[in-house]
Amino acid sequence: MTSIYQQAMGSGFGRLQPELRDYFGLHAESGLSGHGRGVFDVAGCPAWFARPAFRLTALENAFFPEYNSDVPFTIRNYPHADPFGRPALTARRELDFGTALRVFEDTTSLQDGVLTDYVGRHRRMATLLTCTATEDGHIRMVSSQTRVFAGLKLSLPDALGALAYVEQWWDDDGGRFRITTRVVHRQLGTLLVYAGAFDYVLEEFDGMLPPDAEPRRWEERV
Repeated sequence: MTSIYQQAMGSGFGRLQPELRDYFGLHAESGLSGHGRGVFDVAGCPAWFARPAFRLTALENAFFPEYNSDVPFTIRNYPHADPFGRPALTARRELDFGTALRVFEDTTSLQDGVLTDYVGRHRRMATLLTCTATEDGHIRMVSSQTRVFAGLKLSLPDALGALAYVEQWWDDDGGRFRITTRVVHRQLGTLLVYAGAFDYVLEEFDGMLPPDAEPRRWEERV
């Protein structure tokens, strides 16, 4: 069995750094989960006008209004099958801003070779996730084609919604992973950013999501 990222990327997966192949190579039959701990050099919402809206999305364990430097964080990755039989990976991130502990959680599922990322504790927002390997062996991920599931399915064109850009790589000099993420709106600019470094270990996993990683609801629509 291969991971959802390897299936989606095809031969491009083999061009990733070996450490990244281990990180993104977890699958439901691997018996392993990933656990990381590090510090973001910067994290949060630099756009003051977006912070009131992000106070609401923070209640959904999605985007958050704080903006600070030197933010400790953890990440846990659990490979599994979602309730609809699709191979998936659920991630839970916790960011400690000092004044607030924020959670950002999502599940990425694979269907027909396409990755869909479901965000928030109720998984009401979904994006198309595209992954490529750079010339340096980094992984580059772009989230686009935002959909919101609030009873009906509402598709937002990229011109109105925001795009998320992620790049992750292994830093040989530091012996750690590094990641940089930006959520950018075409008209409003950068709405969310986080960038930093973290250590990462693999641990035994029985395939059952722990209670704090289980979403309040699952979404099947893509």
